[in-house]
Amino acid sequence: MNLEDLQAQCLEFLGRSAPADMAHDLSHVKRVVKNCVYLTDIESANLLVTLPAAWLHDCVAVAKDSPLRAQGSKLAAQAATAFLSGIEYPQDLLPAVHHAIEAHSYSASIPPLTAEARVVQDADRLDSLGAIGIARCLLVGGHLNRPLCDASDPFCDTREPDDGRYTIDHFYAKLFKLPDTMQTEAGRREAHRRAKLMRDYLDQLRAEIM
Repeated sequence: MNLEDLQAQCLEFLGRSAPADMAHDLSHVKRVVKNCVYLTDIESANLLVTLPAAWLHDCVAVAKDSPLRAQGSKLAAQAATAFLSGIEYPQDLLPAVHHAIEAHSYSASIPPLTAEARVVQDADRLDSLGAIGIARCLLVGGHLNRPLCDASDPFCDTREPDDGRYTIDHFYAKLFKLPDTMQTEAGRREAHRRAKLMRDYLDQLRAEIM
């Protein structure tokens, strides 16, 4: 199977179900694929593993506030490898694809043990940072009906962040931690660059609302 056929079949498979929210739509998947191809080349990883893992990493939709959230990547890995087996993707690649998908999730806390898993994890996390990361964070906050911030302390200056209540708190609870979790040097550099943009955004927001 060539990679164009794989892409077409993955797109058809993803079209069978709705995303958990608009921050995890097909556009997100395509950006992760783009990041993945870039990092795969730099890391000399196996594109036959990273590409299907990137396409299918969110193929099971689990809402951000679902009690099953930590199991989402495991469920996606199982569904993805079952799908790939059904389209006669090489069987010897399926365990590596399964691991790359299962280990990509921040919530799952599964260490990536292969170059391919490290690439897929970084590719996904990069899409949570920078300008697109800001937009996605606000999308999810709106989807969950969370207010933008705590009016008395919007930027967690004197309290612990609570991203279960306030959207902006997610920057402090998770997003600003991501650059130090990156597994590849190229991913780490880009993650820190994107995080700086996010900090600049919060500085500007502080100037406007306080």
